[in-house]
Amino acid sequence: MSRKPIHLEAQGPKGDRQAIWEAVRGLHQAELSITVPDVRRQLSGGVPQGRVRDYLSALEKGGYLERIDEPRRTGQAVRYTLVRDIGVEAPRVRKDGTEPTQGRAREQLWRTLRIIGDFSAAELADAATTPGVAVAEPTAAEYCHFLEAAGYLRLTRQGSPGVVARYRLVPSRWSGPRPPMIQRVKQLYDPNLGEVVYTREPPTSDGEQP
Repeated sequence: MSRKPIHLEAQGPKGDRQAIWEAVRGLHQAELSITVPDVRRQLSGGVPQGRVRDYLSALEKGGYLERIDEPRRTGQAVRYTLVRDIGVEAPRVRKDGTEPTQGRAREQLWRTLRIIGDFSAAELADAATTPGVAVAEPTAAEYCHFLEAAGYLRLTRQGSPGVVARYRLVPSRWSGPRPPMIQRVKQLYDPNLGEVVYTREPPTSDGEQP
């Protein structure tokens, strides 16, 4: 399988859905049919047929794919065409085609901090809020804390009693479109790099962070 043009690929490690989406976009660009077998032939890994079928069905229900025609006999593959191309990042859709909201706040924060310039957590939360997903200031503050500790943000003003901290993105640390995630064990994982980029040390015996 030849390598896809860079504008069809997301950077960094990718899951099955991302690989399927890239195959769909590649077939569409080449003006080839989009069926479950066609997509599977584009995948280098062993993605199960059922997983490809379920994702294509979800994309159809979500309005990303449309059927070209109905199968004329049992076992014949459904043929699709891509009607809504949102770029390299695979759509996040449930089986019924609806979009889950979990993780949307983090996505909006990560996208917004790249364009907002100098900001406080409150300003970032306000700018990242959309009609569909509200971003709370504490959520933005925690995200900024982890990103600053990992070197993605730099402090432009140190926070102190009565003075809010201000941040700015370090341009060289923009790793890609997928937002770094704060995991339950209080470490920051960057899916663009496929690695943990920061782990918060446990408090010392006196309750202070080391």
